[in-house]
Amino acid sequence: MRRQAEWEAHAAFMDALTDEGFIIAGGPLGGEDDAARVLHVVNASTGDAVEAKMADDPWTPMRLLRTVSIEPWTVLLGGFARPDQSRP
Repeated sequence: MRRQAEWEAHAAFMDALTDEGFIIAGGPLGGEDDAARVLHVVNASTGDAVEAKMADDPWTPMRLLRTVSIEPWTVLLGGFARPDQSRP
């Protein structure tokens, strides 16, 4: 992964998204160098907001980064759960 073209620009972009609180967690599914997919957990109100943000990644026009799906997630357990969520 780190040997791909424009790695430094991509990494800086992702670090900035993490610093601003957009990306909560992310990384390759499987080993770093052999993973075909990556999962990003993001803080966004809509799928369009995710698409717009990721369009600015240097890897997007190079087709090294492509959004395959955007799924809403209701977190009930763990560190990502909002403290104000009531439990059933």
